[in-house]
Amino acid sequence: MRILYTGADGYIGAVLGPKLLDGGHQATGIDTGLYRRGWLFDDGRTRPMVISKDVRHLSQSDLTGLDAVVHLAELSNDPLGENDPEITMEINHRGSVEFARKCKAAGVARFVYASSCSIYGAAGAELKSETSMVDPQTAYARCKVLVERDLTAMVDSRFTPVFLRNATAFGASPRQRFDLVLNNLAGFAFTTGKVRVMSDGTPCRPLVHVDDICQAILGALEAPREAVCGEAFNVGTEAQNYTVREIAEIVSKTFPGCEVTYGPSGPDNRSYRVSFEKIRDRIPSFKCQWSAERGAMQLRTVFQRIQLDETMFNSPPFTRLSELRHLRHTEQLDPRLLWTPIEEMIPAAANF
Repeated sequence: MRILYTGADGYIGAVLGPKLLDGGHQATGIDTGLYRRGWLFDDGRTRPMVISKDVRHLSQSDLTGLDAVVHLAELSNDPLGENDPEITMEINHRGSVEFARKCKAAGVARFVYASSCSIYGAAGAELKSETSMVDPQTAYARCKVLVERDLTAMVDSRFTPVFLRNATAFGASPRQRFDLVLNNLAGFAFTTGKVRVMSDGTPCRPLVHVDDICQAILGALEAPREAVCGEAFNVGTEAQNYTVREIAEIVSKTFPGCEVTYGPSGPDNRSYRVSFEKIRDRIPSFKCQWSAERGAMQLRTVFQRIQLDETMFNSPPFTRLSELRHLRHTEQLDPRLLWTPIEEMIPAAANF
């Protein structure tokens, strides 16, 4: 299968690329490079060629001849989306829908879209299925709902969108993220000896390892059309519906001797537990291989190998909002988060 995957230099993309090659696919990545500075460790894997280009600048002709597209390239979490809701809407909603339209017009048959369980919002203790009412609390989550709606309207005999509502990701990736709850707590534990929870620990979060997200993507690419066309799938397992307090306890056991601290109940009221029955039924090849305990141990092994310290842990490239703020502050990005050509940064009358 000839596959283009966007966000190739992101947290998920860096893990997905080698798996696409392992699956016998002809894969090409595309990424604008916003987080390319953030390479935490080498894993020795062979990766597809990655084209440096913003998805918004792709033309229909760029997409001709592809069998499938995996779309990961969006502003990637709730705090980042809330930082600038309008640019989030431009990129995550309007940009993704326009990109899907170009893919359809170019003859791309299957379009796998990375959605999120965060669309369930403040859901309480009830297990949320794909038919449950959604309650998006942030611009990021609202965009996911809108993209699912608009791409569903595009379904026909030639175009098969599939929506993967990923639980909160965790685990090691060369393009590491430390703004994900388990990864963040593990990083704090290793570098400071403290498991620092910024809330009271009561919100519920389902977790899924980045490797398992990639296996779900492969399943969505390869499943029979009738099983997945226009369908949304929660990605994870019921065994990993945790409270944040339970995640902190797992991390503290993996990093012995750490002090666990909690903050006050904050303004973020997102809390949801999720059912994953549908993906097991429709994509039977998918099964989560990673528990939170095993993922925390994987992170500990990586941290020990690379001798992670506080400076590295707090480095902007590993926290999405911090890196974008750095790139904007240094005028490397314009207000639409497009790269500023270097010649535009040099005064015209400069004398040398």
